[in-house]
Amino acid sequence: MELKGQVALVTGSTAGIGREAARVLAAAGAEVVVTGRSAERAAEVVREIEGDGGVARFVVADMADLGDVRRLAEEAGEVDILVNNAGIYPFAPTAEQSVETFELLFDVNVRALFFLTAALAPKMVAKGSGSIVNVSSTAAAVGFPGAAAYSATKAAIESLTRTWAMEFEGVRVNTVSPGAVATDTVLANNPDAAEQIGKSTPLGRVGQAREIAEAVLFLASPRSSYVNGANLLVDGGRAII
Repeated sequence: MELKGQVALVTGSTAGIGREAARVLAAAGAEVVVTGRSAERAAEVVREIEGDGGVARFVVADMADLGDVRRLAEEAGEVDILVNNAGIYPFAPTAEQSVETFELLFDVNVRALFFLTAALAPKMVAKGSGSIVNVSSTAAAVGFPGAAAYSATKAAIESLTRTWAMEFEGVRVNTVSPGAVATDTVLANNPDAAEQIGKSTPLGRVGQAREIAEAVLFLASPRSSYVNGANLLVDGGRAII
């Protein structure tokens, strides 16, 4: 098991991409810290991982609450792998975007990621190793009407990846940018839009959460030991159109 003896914290890991990432990292031998707002859903993910022979624990935290973010860092302790996956995506035309939702988007998608990393990365630097994987979106590179604020948060994440790759000595920092992915939330909110985007890709379909999780594992593991500051597009080719 290539990640045996390592601790991985995956934010937003009670559903979707984060849940699959937690399971894939655990299957590779990591002890996984599961986190989300629901203790019930977090406990369910832990049970799944343990049922598959892995090791996991959970810390309940709301990434919109900076106090919770700091508490999460304390309770997680020293980690070897940090997957900044938690995010929200309420879309709205620019002229109709409320200040409250705009601020919430940046609080969850950018502020939480920034200060969680600020709390955990120095410990990685001190020991001279570690991997941080930030989950962005092809929305940062491809225009989507109604996604201005969301896309801006993801562009900020990609900028942070490049800066941190230079700043955190001995720590690899990379981005995974998914395209349209068939998660439960996406399918519940706007299945037609996801399907249309999927059909527009060279591969002609939407992605599965497991496919994104495998990319996270690649960047988190020694397989990508010479990859740093990169953005891995996992979008079926959508960004090249």
